[in-house]
Amino acid sequence: MNEVFTDYITAEEYMEFRKAVGWAEFPLEEAAEGLKNSFICCLRKDGKAIALGRIVSDRGYVAYIADIIVLPEYQGNGYGRMVMENVMSMINSWLKPGYKMMVSLCSATGKEEFYEKFGFIKRPSENYGCGMCQWIGNNG
Repeated sequence: MNEVFTDYITAEEYMEFRKAVGWAEFPLEEAAEGLKNSFICCLRKDGKAIALGRIVSDRGYVAYIADIIVLPEYQGNGYGRMVMENVMSMINSWLKPGYKMMVSLCSATGKEEFYEKFGFIKRPSENYGCGMCQWIGNNG
């Protein structure tokens, strides 16, 4: 087993990840543009992309963990934890002394407990309202 982290993933690989876990799909060109503007943490096993983390950030005080995906056939082997640790390490490396950053994510249903292990809190809470989102654009 040869597992290595890379800072890239192709649009085709990315869309295969989304399809494998039943997430919304969109044109490859759109995926490529999103990846170009993201920080990528891709775990590869023998060259094959098996787990992915994607961050969108201003590298000032806001970071959004847009994707943590492990291909279904590799789930349950600690790869998600490995990717999440790498993602959080990357975000922490951007902090200068005295800085702080709001790191946000939207958990897939039933995965909240996984993110709580990394210090994330559920919303709503005493201090924060519900997270919200919306898909816009053509459905055709």
